[in-house]
Amino acid sequence: MQQMTLNRRSMLLGSLGIGLSHALTRVPGQAQATPKMVQTVMGPIEAKEHGVALPHEHILCDFIGAASTGPHRWDQEEVFQRMLPYLQELKEAGASTFYDCTPAYIGRDPVLLKRLSSITGLHVITNTGFYGGAMDKYVPDFAYKLNMNDMADLWIKEFEHGIGDTGIRPGFIKIGVDSIETESSPLSKIDSIIVQAAARVSVKTNLSVTCHTGGGFAGLAALRLFMDHGGAASRFIVAHADSHGLPINRKVADLDGWVSYDAIGRRPLKQHLETVPQMLSHRADRLLLSQDNGWYSAGEDQGGDVRGYIDLLKTFLPALEKSGVPSEQIQQLIRHNTWNAFAS
Repeated sequence: MQQMTLNRRSMLLGSLGIGLSHALTRVPGQAQATPKMVQTVMGPIEAKEHGVALPHEHILCDFIGAASTGPHRWDQEEVFQRMLPYLQELKEAGASTFYDCTPAYIGRDPVLLKRLSSITGLHVITNTGFYGGAMDKYVPDFAYKLNMNDMADLWIKEFEHGIGDTGIRPGFIKIGVDSIETESSPLSKIDSIIVQAAARVSVKTNLSVTCHTGGGFAGLAALRLFMDHGGAASRFIVAHADSHGLPINRKVADLDGWVSYDAIGRRPLKQHLETVPQMLSHRADRLLLSQDNGWYSAGEDQGGDVRGYIDLLKTFLPALEKSGVPSEQIQQLIRHNTWNAFAS
């Protein structure tokens, strides 16, 4: 029985692996476009390497605030040893790619990520950007003196030359915005500048944006502002959409933005078994699934409690298929959609 279960899971995770790399197949006599790539901490990868991906997870976080955070707040070796088994477990469960959504000034450590990637064989992607959620606790003081162009230039520099002196380049933009009261309410001044800067960077680099949202109204407003400043909706991911409700999620998808249900395993299984098919029936091509799990918490003994990364693959997806969602559509969610959301 155990062998049958393992074989079934392998089929579930691998049934469309060929389909993902089909776009890279050369057709004789036809001009070939440059293959799309995703920038990992180890370098760029193509679709055939991307495989099963988790688009919103964390390895290390530090919630002390922008004014006090920094590498002095954690022991990199201790973090490495604590988090390595969880990532190895994820790799063994069938995942290939891990998007680390920890932004600058909340514990982003690209050197740590590269070390973990090299040992586990997982493709790990880090980010650039500023996180304007949580009442701007994680926005550095100097950012308030920047206009949109100056802020964007900082992130473009990281994309072109690497983060600090590491040479490690980000593969997406991570931002955050605080909640607003209504769909038409404006974002705060600093949040607006952050979104506008993200639009400029995305246009120049084609990087996608993952936006932490303080509720559905804020996510929808951020997407519209992003589009107003030239950003393509198809490069914008509204995070934490599990709690936004189907009407707002439909509006995001209808604008061609991405809806990220990234609390798989954090909420009751029954809830996601209801909401995921609802979203699939509306725009299956605009839904992402992840867990927002991890993480080593700087300042806590041994990093505090850590949530592993395998619930989505080992518990939720089999339950989703059992509920009637075809395996081909599940493959679309965990392979194709994530690739389409991030690759450029």
